[in-house]
Amino acid sequence: MQHTLAQKILARHTDQEITEAGQIARCRVSLVLANDITAPLAIKSFKGMGATKVFDRDKIALVCDHFTPNKDIDSAEQVRVVREFAQEMGVTHYYEGGDCGVEHALLPELGLVGPGDLVVGADSHTCTYGGLGAFATGMGSTDIAGAMALGETWFKVPPTIRVLISGKLKKWVGAKDLILNLIGRIGVSGGLYKALEFDGDTVADLSVEGRLTMANMAIEAGAKVGIFPSDDKTVAYGQAHNRPNAERLTADPGAVYESVVEIDAAALAPQVACPHLPDNVKPVSEVTGVRIHQAVIGSCTNGRISDLREAAQVLKGRKAAKGVRLIVLPATPTIWRQAMHEGLFDIFLDAGAVIGPPTCGPCLGGHMGILAQGEVSVATTNRNFKGRMGSLESFVYLSSPAVAAASAVTGVLTDPGSL
Repeated sequence: MQHTLAQKILARHTDQEITEAGQIARCRVSLVLANDITAPLAIKSFKGMGATKVFDRDKIALVCDHFTPNKDIDSAEQVRVVREFAQEMGVTHYYEGGDCGVEHALLPELGLVGPGDLVVGADSHTCTYGGLGAFATGMGSTDIAGAMALGETWFKVPPTIRVLISGKLKKWVGAKDLILNLIGRIGVSGGLYKALEFDGDTVADLSVEGRLTMANMAIEAGAKVGIFPSDDKTVAYGQAHNRPNAERLTADPGAVYESVVEIDAAALAPQVACPHLPDNVKPVSEVTGVRIHQAVIGSCTNGRISDLREAAQVLKGRKAAKGVRLIVLPATPTIWRQAMHEGLFDIFLDAGAVIGPPTCGPCLGGHMGILAQGEVSVATTNRNFKGRMGSLESFVYLSSPAVAAASAVTGVLTDPGSL
């Protein structure tokens, strides 16, 4: 059988023959992930199962990134539970404090995920690692408890939608615009329990960081996974990030796809997802002039160094409009340090930004940027559900770093090309 990327990776991790979509396969996992919100639930289930040790202490990652640095007593207690479990089990990859970053930026940076891996995490945006050619997906905390104990879990082999993207991107149009446009086309349930496999000359031209951005939001289309081929760029990224044996990996010629979605990248303008769903997508030109109170640049979607450089390019020599709170959150300590050394912090501070630590922060309505009733935010995050960033009566627009930065300058939603 000729395999799609999703089928090919699953086949590597099971003793069964993968023959068709819908098949149930029992698979060995490469890494199991949880964070400070989801790990305590998984730990409770783990102990409730009678498990006494994890299957492999080197293949568990516990990252305390959501409500940290601890914002209150409850979050401190959550982290305490995770910390004590990590110590009890001898977990190698436990992160909090100064070596902790937003999990889906941190793990690729550390080389803990890579091409051909099968990764499960108690976080829906675990699908990010598909940008590196991994089959990576989120699961509930009980399933994660089982995976931590057994080192395996079961999957229903997903059908695959091939997303073929061709054409040269215009200035200020990038990976975030591509994935927003796709979600707008197929809807928040358009990829439900399916794999999105990205291909085409535009995809080949994307940086690995851009691919991680797109894979991150596959779940926003309901997809089980979003997967990119592993190519020379992926291999180079792996070699630079403690993954020297990263391999090239593509779908088999003649693989069967459920459907094909074609996108003309050259025709795209900067996109925004309007409240209150990620598929309510419009060109920013159609909503230009909407007043904002806050702009957030960061998260597991767009908190990497390339994102910060893009925002700085727009902000250099400019200031955030009066009445706009501009918040910048580099996604990991390494990115934070790199941005500082490159002088990006000077640009952000001169623009009137607040630069925070590597944390999920306001993305999930956690802390460091909560919205009040009636307030509007533009954010480089991945979700804009009602109440996602604070008040149920607030409004979140999702965008690229360039659009968020331009909007911070003008005080209204703005196409960066107009500055």
